[in-house]
Amino acid sequence: QLVESGGGKVQPGGSLRLSCEIPASTFDHLSVGWVRQAPGKEREEVSCVGKEYGGTRYADSVKGRFTVSIDNAKNTVYLQMNNLKPEDTATYYCAGERSPQCGGPSGTVNLRLYDYWGQGTQVTVAS
Repeated sequence: QLVESGGGKVQPGGSLRLSCEIPASTFDHLSVGWVRQAPGKEREEVSCVGKEYGGTRYADSVKGRFTVSIDNAKNTVYLQMNNLKPEDTATYYCAGERSPQCGGPSGTVNLRLYDYWGQGTQVTVAS
């Protein structure tokens, strides 16, 4: 139900903006996270934005470089990625949690809380 776009190949220091389009029927009920998986590594959440209050959280590895935002008119969540590094290379997924805030009442980072997943978009950072 979630459709990502915007991936590609970029040089170190470059930028990309990922988009996650969400069906209108579910958009109003989801907090949305961005999760990435690099080859041979486990999935990790890099960011999440809460639906009710718009609260955001970021993994330490991307703080200050990535920004998550919501466009309510377009039912779309964005991940702006700046100053990209080779270690950011991964498949990026958007994921939806049926909760007004990321991680539910406890705010826990737990990928099992996500109810919906997109198909993923590849981001490659290389010279």
